[in-house]
Amino acid sequence: MEPGSADYAALLATEASAPIHPVAGDDVAWLFYTSGTTGRPKGVMLTHANLLTMTLCYFADVDGIAPGDAMVHAAPISHGSGLYGLPHVAAAAHQVIPESGQFDPAEIFALADRYPGTALFAAPTMVKRMVDHARSAHPPLTGLKTVVYGGAPMYLADIQDALAVLGQRFVQIYGQGESPMTITALARRHFGDASHPRYAQRLASVGIAQTGMEVRVADAGDRPLPPGEAGEVLVRGPAVMRGYWQNEEATAVALHNGWLHTGDVGALDADGFLTLLDRSKDLIISGGSNVYPREVEEVLLTHPGVQEVSVVGRPNPEWGEEIVAVVVRTPGTPVAAEELDRLCLAHIARYKRPRDYRFVDELPKNNYGKILKTELRDALAREPRS
Repeated sequence: MEPGSADYAALLATEASAPIHPVAGDDVAWLFYTSGTTGRPKGVMLTHANLLTMTLCYFADVDGIAPGDAMVHAAPISHGSGLYGLPHVAAAAHQVIPESGQFDPAEIFALADRYPGTALFAAPTMVKRMVDHARSAHPPLTGLKTVVYGGAPMYLADIQDALAVLGQRFVQIYGQGESPMTITALARRHFGDASHPRYAQRLASVGIAQTGMEVRVADAGDRPLPPGEAGEVLVRGPAVMRGYWQNEEATAVALHNGWLHTGDVGALDADGFLTLLDRSKDLIISGGSNVYPREVEEVLLTHPGVQEVSVVGRPNPEWGEEIVAVVVRTPGTPVAAEELDRLCLAHIARYKRPRDYRFVDELPKNNYGKILKTELRDALAREPRS
């Protein structure tokens, strides 16, 4: 609804049909359903205090908002984009929904030109499409203020490419429905600090703990690990959910010992920057050695012939699991498995290289752009062994 329109005026003239109901901070405000990439979606109970914390963290750690700025909802409102509608309401900013009802890079750039001060929340796959469009079409960029990305890994080569094409308009956040958008942030100042000796490593990280939040990388007993060691990412603070709707068992597992157990594997450096290695469920154990798919994917994506890739484990009677890379080729750039094998051998340990390469037209994804590794693993497990 456009401010200043007849419909908007009629809405303002309408008297409230019911009084505002008083609430407490711990009252449930929102049922946020998880994306379900690793199992059945669960209803996360987010309280008014959780959402207030998220809103304040946006202003402290992500971006400033001026009245008249705009949030373009190019991603599903049921998830991150809709959550970020709240700080924009608080700052009297516009909420803009693309007329197409879908993500179209040309439409996004046109809306940013129409609404100066535009911000949007985007999955990494959406950022890549924006970069490709900007490189070929050269749309105006002056109205595009901030691109907040998250929800899935952004590979180092992709964010470096995005910075080269779109400039320093980026902020990365790491969060889950259980701690909405509020675990860590890689702020604009971090992107601008290109002279830092660990700049590339920081770009590959998800930043530092957001305001008021505590982040720990822990062993199986929830004990903190020293910098550089990999373990499960734990978080606690005022943004963490009250629990799962009508699921006390899952709540107890997720929140035991007073920490939210994210199920993600990561490592902290000495400065508190968190690098995610993978979901614990995506870890591949081959011949007794741990292989984090993201490390292999980062290497494969440096080849110009690889547009997208997902590395998963396939059951193997001798090794437990063997590593398989499912690759989407870059149009017009041929690439063979032998080339990719040589690339891996040159950059990572031999035991981490894929034993099989599958070339496909597209990877299975949910409506938010997350690759569904479960589907890939299930399909490979169903194949008859030769």
